[in-house]
This record gives sequence, structure tokens and C-alpha cells, in this order.
Amino acid sequence: MTPPQLRPRVEGAREEEILDATIRLLLEAGYDRLTLDAVAKEARASKATLYRRWDGKASLVVDAMVRAKQAPQVDVHDTGSLRGDLLGTFCGRHGLGRGDASGLLGAVMTAVSSDPEFAARFRSAFIAPKVEASRCIYRRAIERGEIDADLDLDVIAPSLAGIVLHRAFVLGLPVDDDVVRRVIDRVILPAVGLAPPGPTSSTTPGTTPSTTTHSQEASP
Repeated sequence: MTPPQLRPRVEGAREEEILDATIRLLLEAGYDRLTLDAVAKEARASKATLYRRWDGKASLVVDAMVRAKQAPQVDVHDTGSLRGDLLGTFCGRHGLGRGDASGLLGAVMTAVSSDPEFAARFRSAFIAPKVEASRCIYRRAIERGEIDADLDLDVIAPSLAGIVLHRAFVLGLPVDDDVVRRVIDRVILPAVGLAPPGPTSSTTPGTTPSTTTHSQEASP
């Protein structure tokens, strides 16, 4: 038997196939019922193949949520305005209103509270980078002079996602790009001292967000 350290690494297209298979099963069964046996079967691999790359279910699932093609990603936009950056980053193909994004988070919610190993990996690898992306958006707005420098980023940076996810998982209400836009316009912008945009500044989900100047956003 080949020693583990000499076995070829699982990488490239084969790794992507396994990550995508993990996401499919996660959406179907949830974290608690997902097994490495099922992932191996779905990806047409052996459990030994999985263990060459991941040390268990927690590391595989978190890696899949961070890197799989189907997983929600955060691509920070720089449009020149806080509203434009938030819309561009959190709406659209990989936004908070995407069905898979809510589905994946729902699939792991019980594990976050019941599995300390998974929770630690999930918060470090999946949640923390997204919160940092949000903080980056607000820091840029501060640097532009668009919002006050004393803004409490610890509170405001995760607020958009928190409100949207509360709507989805606690209230059981639908979430789409229009909901995300309404939260941005009616909650986030007023919270940071910016006036909500007029009717001409709203965007259609899936289109490039329009931007408003600081003077327009700050006007009463």
C-alpha cells in the first residue's frame, strides 16, 4: 500500500468535481445527513481519494462552500458610491438573493450550533472573508468622505447579510435581489446617514446598479 504522503494529491478538475458533488448533496440532504460515502458515490470517487485531500466532512463541506463553482462568492465592486458597491457586490449572480446561497446556508445552520469543529472552520473560511469584503466597502466610502469616519464597522458591516438571512431563516420569507435592494435603500443607507435614493435610482435585479453622487445621497 502506498504511504499516504506519497499518494498523488487530488487537484484540478477532479477536485472541482468532488467539491461540486458535495454542494449538490448538501443542498439535497443538509449537512447532518451528508456522508463521505455519499459524496464519494456522487463524485465517482473512493473515500480514500477524499481523505487524500480533506481530513473529514467538516473540512470538505467548508472547502466546497468556499470554492465550488455553485457556491456563493463575494466579488467586491468599486462603483464610486456606497450604494453602488453594495448593490454590485450583494445582488446578481452570486448575491444574497440567489437561491443557492440561501439554500446552502440553511443546509448548515444546525451544524453551526451543534458541531464546534464545523462552526469554527465555517466562520473562519466562509463567513470572515465576506464580512471583511463588506468592511472594505464601508472603508472606501469613509475614505471618499461619503460617510462618517466614526461609523461602527463592527455593527454595520454584517448588518445587510444579517437582516436578509433573518428574513429567510427566521421569518421564512422569500429573498431576492429586490429585497436586498430594499434593505440597502431603506435600512442601510439611512443607518449610515445617507438619504435613500429617489425612484430613478432604483435598479432592476440582475442589471448593473446605477450610482448616485454623494451630494445627491446626502441631500434631504
